[in-house]
Amino acid sequence: MQSIIFFDIDGTLVTEDARAIIPQSTREAIELTRKKGNLTFINSGRTAFNISSRVKELGFDGYICGCGTYIEFGGNVIFSRTIPQDECRRIAELMRKCNVTPVYEHSEGYFFDDKAPVTEGLRYFMDVFVSTGIDVSGRVEDADFGFDKFVIWKNPDSDMELFRKEVSKDYSIIDRGGGFYENVPLGFSKATGIEMILEKLGISMDHAYAIGDSMNDLPMLEAVPNSIAMGGAENIYPYVSYVTTPIEEDGIKNALLHFNLI
Repeated sequence: MQSIIFFDIDGTLVTEDARAIIPQSTREAIELTRKKGNLTFINSGRTAFNISSRVKELGFDGYICGCGTYIEFGGNVIFSRTIPQDECRRIAELMRKCNVTPVYEHSEGYFFDDKAPVTEGLRYFMDVFVSTGIDVSGRVEDADFGFDKFVIWKNPDSDMELFRKEVSKDYSIIDRGGGFYENVPLGFSKATGIEMILEKLGISMDHAYAIGDSMNDLPMLEAVPNSIAMGGAENIYPYVSYVTTPIEEDGIKNALLHFNLI
């Protein structure tokens, strides 16, 4: 019976540091499971344009991006949901009132707000984006401003009470730690993306596997019966059915071996 495996990116396929290592054993394991007839999918909070060629070259049958707001299979976009522009502009004004630092994520690019305080987190993001050739020219004032989801950093003077009160009406607020929050439209998650793909492909949930390393992976890890935490991701151990070795200790390969997927 064909199985389907959903992979997070950062900390799962690629080391979550400046080295951005993809272990050779990970490359080999993905190739072997596909040769066995299994399907492989990216399931990431990243929006579609921000899936690097290095990751794509590993070999995937499809992509769930932006926490379920964009889904691609076999090279075709089968679902895409961008927030209406009037709502995007409302949120941008609200973020200014809250005095937080946002990055607005669209399937085709990023948008920034020059009126927002500059945080260390934003500086790091911008440095990474520039070093990897990602366009950072998009601004809230642009005519084509829009987003599928957004992230924010809080600042010492941020009104987080107003932020939580207003944003939670229409978005799931995911606390990523360190004053960094990911905000996804209600009704969308890494889990809803899995459900849509399984229904489209006629694959039983029993044959679905998910591998992740952080709290924002919980929706997909809790959605499938075969959930895997990368070694070292202790905060999600209670929520998974198997803990593999760390990423640089053949974590992906060992996980797929454990479930007889290679």
